[in-house]
Amino acid sequence: MMTQINKLYHSLRAVVLVAAFLYCGPVCHAQISELTFEEEQSRQCIAIVNALERDNVTGKKLDRNMSVLVFDRYIKSLDPARHLLTQADLNDFQPLKQLMYKYLKTGNLGPAFEIFNLYQSRSQQRFAYILKLARSWQTQLDFAKNETLVIDYEHKPFIPDISGLEPLWKKELKNHIINLKINKTSDEEISETLEKIYSNRLAQLSQTQSRDVFHIFMNAVTMSFDPHSQYFAPRVSEDFDIHMKLSLEGIGAVLENEYEYTKVVRLIPKGPADKSQKLAPGDKIIGVGQGQDGEIKDTIGQRIDDVVKLIRGPKGTFVRLKIIPARKSSVTATISLKRDEVKLEEQSAQKKVVDVTSNGQTYKLGIIEIPNFYIDFDAFHRGDPDYKSTTGDVIKLLKELKTENIDGLIVDLRDNGGGALKEANDLTGLFLKYGPTVQVKTKFRVSRIYDEDPKILYTGPLVVLINRMSASASEIFAGAIKDYHRGIIVGTESFGKGTVQELKPLGDGRLKMTSAKFYRISGKSTQHKGVEPDIWFPQIYRTKDTGESALEGALLWDHIDATRYSAYRSLQPMIKPLDDAYKKRAEKSFGIKYLTQRIQLAESLSEQKTLSLNLTERLKTNTAFNKEELALENDYRKQKGEKPLTTLDDIDPEKEEIKEILTEQAKYIAADFITLSHKTGYKWQ
Repeated sequence: MMTQINKLYHSLRAVVLVAAFLYCGPVCHAQISELTFEEEQSRQCIAIVNALERDNVTGKKLDRNMSVLVFDRYIKSLDPARHLLTQADLNDFQPLKQLMYKYLKTGNLGPAFEIFNLYQSRSQQRFAYILKLARSWQTQLDFAKNETLVIDYEHKPFIPDISGLEPLWKKELKNHIINLKINKTSDEEISETLEKIYSNRLAQLSQTQSRDVFHIFMNAVTMSFDPHSQYFAPRVSEDFDIHMKLSLEGIGAVLENEYEYTKVVRLIPKGPADKSQKLAPGDKIIGVGQGQDGEIKDTIGQRIDDVVKLIRGPKGTFVRLKIIPARKSSVTATISLKRDEVKLEEQSAQKKVVDVTSNGQTYKLGIIEIPNFYIDFDAFHRGDPDYKSTTGDVIKLLKELKTENIDGLIVDLRDNGGGALKEANDLTGLFLKYGPTVQVKTKFRVSRIYDEDPKILYTGPLVVLINRMSASASEIFAGAIKDYHRGIIVGTESFGKGTVQELKPLGDGRLKMTSAKFYRISGKSTQHKGVEPDIWFPQIYRTKDTGESALEGALLWDHIDATRYSAYRSLQPMIKPLDDAYKKRAEKSFGIKYLTQRIQLAESLSEQKTLSLNLTERLKTNTAFNKEELALENDYRKQKGEKPLTTLDDIDPEKEEIKEILTEQAKYIAADFITLSHKTGYKWQ
């Protein structure tokens, strides 16, 4: 059998070489050297496969079915826009799809490298073609022609054969130029920009090393098991931390690769990007510049750690990001952010007290905002009784709120990406007598984590505020509060990350492995679906772009048996009247109306499948969108008695308008909850 596989490999190698040789286009640069795998990478491959089959919580085995997943994911990671490889190429590779697992189990990386070498050769041809065309774009391209470019990569078919590649590349260049023109770039600047971008991309190809190919391919393997399992190649500690956190140090954002772009997954609460209100989850970074006026360097197609290095820098310095905002699928913007550290005190839980009047009754509400679930593990392990933690800080805040005689409490977990499991458990315990808070299931057993302290620090009406970016530990807390009927959950569906990852040394590299899943005490998983609120707010974040369900291959929702726990009296009879009252207020709220219209406007653009390559049409569309957005902003400002804006650039980026609109609604829900609790005699002692 192995002899047949080797014959297949060598025949495919011949096909790849012929395909690369036959197509050279109008400009032929020196061919990039072919890359081959190393013996150590072969050994690492076998070790990774063995570890995944042995320890991954999914229990998957690398077989023929998994071969198809690995192959498809690898092709997608190399050519997500489907503008380099053709259907004819895929037909030639077809025999590999179900045999890839045999190569992997024996450490034969030859087929993976041959596919990459073809991809690399086509990339060189594309950049060379575009570069030549870009040097005479003013006479070669017709911007009055009614053409379209497909931007729906998921459903876009591969080009049948190599004859269709150049027309596609020409359209992509036209789109690039149109975007520059929309941003009012002069023709001279456009020519300079195109020359720099495509010359740099062409030069970068020669810097690719075998370790880069190995890293890409092995992650196609690991992420075929689940999207959070990942292989990290040997790096210095600093670069490894970048991979682990996918973090833009200096501005506070979490990144991932999406197609050729660097996509913002979430913002670190209270970090520079979060406080600026200029960057949002779903935005795509396509360029980075240093200082207030430094040259913007193109980052499309670059590795994520290289993009991170461009953005990192000393505290107090500025970095400029060229982005495609999530709300505008084709128009670019350039923003400037001041690098800073995310201060511990700003990450700490914070409180405030507000008065809210509902149905003629005024109540005093405490609001505790928790940006993440933090703990100083070093101090904790040293036995320091005053170690810094979420629960410790919330205890202090609750004691202070008690002295102010609050009538109700809102715990705000919006944009809280999680953190320490211990803190999720301990914080939940402040509101319960005792009992399990979460279940953890590995391949072999189910365990439970308990709150064993019978003391309750707060016994009054509780509202938990969540959104799409509330993840992991936030979902454990919100899920437990909901299952115990301890409070009302308000907001939108949470992130849906219900898995546990462990870091395993593997030779010189590391393997991040999904080893377990979280389950609520009711037996419901937080995976994929997240925690659903009792009362729904408008969904600000697009679920197609954010959250666990947006990840390819995300594990599906499931359930296990509920564990034994003593819940409080059901809150279900209260939810409908609370929801009805909220909906009546929302109908009259110009803030909710404004928010709903903004969401609809963004959705209309995000659903675009194609872009017009007619310059006049694109300028007209962009002008109409900006006019509609400005009118929407000014209508809202008029309702508030504020002066209208002249341009959208006049919007104060520091003002968290959308967040405050929803906070205001949550206050009234909390007030109604207090009223109903008193009327019905609900107690949480």
